[in-house]
Amino acid sequence: MAMPSCVRSVCFVLLLLISASPVFAQSVPPQSVPAVTNADGPSVPLFPEMMARDALGRTTIRTVRLPSALVLDGRLDEEFYQAIKPVGDLIQQEPFEGQPSAEKTEVWVFFDDQYVYVSARNWETEPERRVMSDMQRDARNLFNNDHFGVLFDTFHDGRNGYYFYANAQGGMSDGEVSNEAPNTNWNGLWEVRTEEFDGGWSAEFRFPFRSLRFKPEGQDWGINFRRVVRWRNETSYLTAVPQSYGRRGLTVVSAAGTLVGLESPKRRQTLDVKPYMLGSSATDRTADPAFSNRTAGEFGMDAKWGIKQSLVADFTYNTDFAQVEDDEAQINLTRFSVFFPEKREFFLEGQDYFNFGSGGGFGGGGGGGGFGPSVTPLVFYSRRIGLEDGAAVPILGGGRVLGRGAGFQVGALHIVTDSGPEPESVGSQFSVLRLNRDVMSRSRVGLIATRRAASGSGTGVNYAYGADVSLNLSTAASMQGYWAQTRTEGDPAGDDVSYRARADWNTDVIGLQAEHLYVGDDFSPDVGFVRRRAFSRSFGEARYSPRPKGIPGVRKIFFQGKGDYYHDTSGALESREWEGEFKMEFDSSDQLTFQFVESFERLDESFEVANDVEVPVGGYTFRQGKIQYQLSSSRPVSGFLSVSRGGFYGGTITEAAWRGRVEFSARLYAEPRVSVSYVDGPFGSGSSNVFGSRLTYTLSPRMFIGTLLQFQSRSHSLTTNARFRWEYLPGSELFIVYSDGRGAETGRFPTRLENRSLVVKATKLFRW
Repeated sequence: MAMPSCVRSVCFVLLLLISASPVFAQSVPPQSVPAVTNADGPSVPLFPEMMARDALGRTTIRTVRLPSALVLDGRLDEEFYQAIKPVGDLIQQEPFEGQPSAEKTEVWVFFDDQYVYVSARNWETEPERRVMSDMQRDARNLFNNDHFGVLFDTFHDGRNGYYFYANAQGGMSDGEVSNEAPNTNWNGLWEVRTEEFDGGWSAEFRFPFRSLRFKPEGQDWGINFRRVVRWRNETSYLTAVPQSYGRRGLTVVSAAGTLVGLESPKRRQTLDVKPYMLGSSATDRTADPAFSNRTAGEFGMDAKWGIKQSLVADFTYNTDFAQVEDDEAQINLTRFSVFFPEKREFFLEGQDYFNFGSGGGFGGGGGGGGFGPSVTPLVFYSRRIGLEDGAAVPILGGGRVLGRGAGFQVGALHIVTDSGPEPESVGSQFSVLRLNRDVMSRSRVGLIATRRAASGSGTGVNYAYGADVSLNLSTAASMQGYWAQTRTEGDPAGDDVSYRARADWNTDVIGLQAEHLYVGDDFSPDVGFVRRRAFSRSFGEARYSPRPKGIPGVRKIFFQGKGDYYHDTSGALESREWEGEFKMEFDSSDQLTFQFVESFERLDESFEVANDVEVPVGGYTFRQGKIQYQLSSSRPVSGFLSVSRGGFYGGTITEAAWRGRVEFSARLYAEPRVSVSYVDGPFGSGSSNVFGSRLTYTLSPRMFIGTLLQFQSRSHSLTTNARFRWEYLPGSELFIVYSDGRGAETGRFPTRLENRSLVVKATKLFRW
């Protein structure tokens, strides 16, 4: 298929923008300003004042060198806390946008030659109502606790940064921000201590300069604070963040204030080396030949070379991923592939450098509206490296380079794998090159190229390449698009392109979205992921979400309508969905949702929806209704319960799901999951069910024990994964992982052992 002229024009413009960097002067990070002025806000406050805020809400705060030694204990009892005036007066995002926070917060920012310090005293009018239910690092529920967080825009470019937050128990979470998109899987080396006092709780954060990347020529950073008081359902910031940004307000780097007075260390090279040692015992009775209690030992390492503050090289040898937990089972009642997110630490770090087309490539899945999992293909999907059909493939080694400067962001990766357990699995070489160019204030354009080749073979090499653009035109308006093409040596040319265009208008009250996506018959990135092939998609959504003042207990009402059309590459209709949704969000954060969907599906091939239940070829129109209630995560028992029923390919379907969280104490909680689906029709009847639960006990913010137990009816299998993790020193860890898979004939409880493994792994971080 020839590239459309409009797409060729877009690609030409992208290349022109990347090469013509002087045209976009405002994409270059701002230079340091004189000591008594601030180009991005009010003048620097004069001592003893530490904060200034102008009529537009722009804020400048001043940091000072640590006057004397600080004992990191969370107590805030050093004398300088009395002598130096704190920063305060946070501004609400929720529930009353722009109003002063109902709870008092006092913040100090200090630095010395090695660290940046942030200390917060969080006053509470009703301390007994504090929500405090998680200590595990990066726990998903930590956001739903009372917490305090900080954002650093270390390049002072209004688009990139790092965020950190902690609750009163010392539970900690962090992430990296690239073009205001968060990477929640980034883990930095930093410390926090918390303590209760009469009237609230306090926290002291300590961030090593060497754990952050920043521009060496400037001293000013962007900064923002977030305070969440969960029982009030109140979220407040140092600088105002619009309600339309919702939970991701701390990653809105463009809204940050300015931190002045910082004296960051001079540029220097750093080297981190992290070796590991591993011992394992494995049993697999499904292998050919089967084996039992096979023991093995491994040694490998990762290294990080900080060439300069904005350029880092990573190396890996004999990479191991023993700390990874099992994937959660998913019910799949479609004819398309299932997407599993990336969970391996090596690939998660720096993922923002390689994301293409706003489709992720690691854990995101490709986002983009519609019903169910995204169908946007991924040109780069890191799970293709080291995993083949769910089985681990040995990674011999490789490296990558991540760099940022002068408005450019570059990522390069090369990994070599050995042959896998399956006879047809051969060693491969994976290469990825990604280039982004910042344009305007919060937008970017980029290029990507990938290559996969069998080691020692010159045939069958697969290439993928493309260009993308992401334009944030205002706080409400954004546009995204990409064009990509694949080639495989030895295969005839075909319809091997994919392209996408999307536009969004998003405010607190009004939301509009439109998207068009095309995936050709022969589009096949061997380092990527394509969930659905050979189609074009047109999608639209409209939302009206007022905040009624006359309905007690109701904070917000949502009216949403969506339309989704899929055609094959010849233009014939494949599927269609219309959805109407009504949702109420209560002051308690509970939510009640009603949905109605009308669908059409044309099947050119039959597919299985349950054991021995196959939907035949044909065209089907059906309607379904769904009701869901979601309990606020601040409750001891939370989660959602949903029930749906309606037509399904000429028959009926009934589905029920519960995904919850039950807190037994501040350290122990369970996350049960039940998903039941029953289909009945002229093609037969059957069920597809998943039952499971996680159980987590947190001994400290850096030590936990977790288990995952799940039963899947279609495979009639029972899997168990238990994991102990202890970060005994910052960056150094001990893992003990046990996995067990069992099966049985249908109708019997799965007790027959199929596979089992026990792995003990220790790492040690050395820093120079």
